[in-house]
Amino acid sequence: MNLFAVLRDAWFFFSHNLLFIVRLCLPLILVESGARLALGLWLGDADRSMHDMLAGMLFYPLYTGALILFLDARSRGMDVSPSQLLAMALQRWLPLALLVALSSLLIIIGASLFILPGIWVMVKLAFAEFLLIQRGLTPLAAMKESFALTRGRFLPVLNCVLVVIMPLWLLSALASEGLSADADPITGLAVDGLLGMGQLFGTVVFFRLFMMISSEPQKP
Repeated sequence: MNLFAVLRDAWFFFSHNLLFIVRLCLPLILVESGARLALGLWLGDADRSMHDMLAGMLFYPLYTGALILFLDARSRGMDVSPSQLLAMALQRWLPLALLVALSSLLIIIGASLFILPGIWVMVKLAFAEFLLIQRGLTPLAAMKESFALTRGRFLPVLNCVLVVIMPLWLLSALASEGLSADADPITGLAVDGLLGMGQLFGTVVFFRLFMMISSEPQKP
């Protein structure tokens, strides 16, 4: 499986639908960033990771679910409006939030065991969100099916994680450290918006990989 072809196809889709994706997801990303700042002011900066987790659990399932629904609709040749996508994403918010919480917990546990188990879990759960949204599976069923779907395809998924996800995490960590003493919330919102758009591109990349692998005969 050609990683360059996956990235090329994902970039073609992302760039040609950028305005729609911005309209669909960027407002929620900015609201998420604002909620994170508000939690920091309310609860203090002692545990910044907790603020990120709380804000992410509220808003990430909405804009990510809406983007996945958009990707699925376009793959079927359907036209849907942002309001329709957000309404459908809201209906799937709770199961997707549960899936994100379970996946994050497993990745954190794995990462605490010398990093590599965390990366392994991340790879094995790479398609769980798509399976939940596209096929209507429960969180546990989506996780189990993602494990099955990535069997024998570990390296292609790992390559996408290393090329797309790891750089985004590094940039996010650098931005968080650089803005820790910055009192300007507008700058923080702008940086979060840019990082959020990068994250959305990552979702497009993995959806493209998911569609390619789903069309192949499943590995025994």
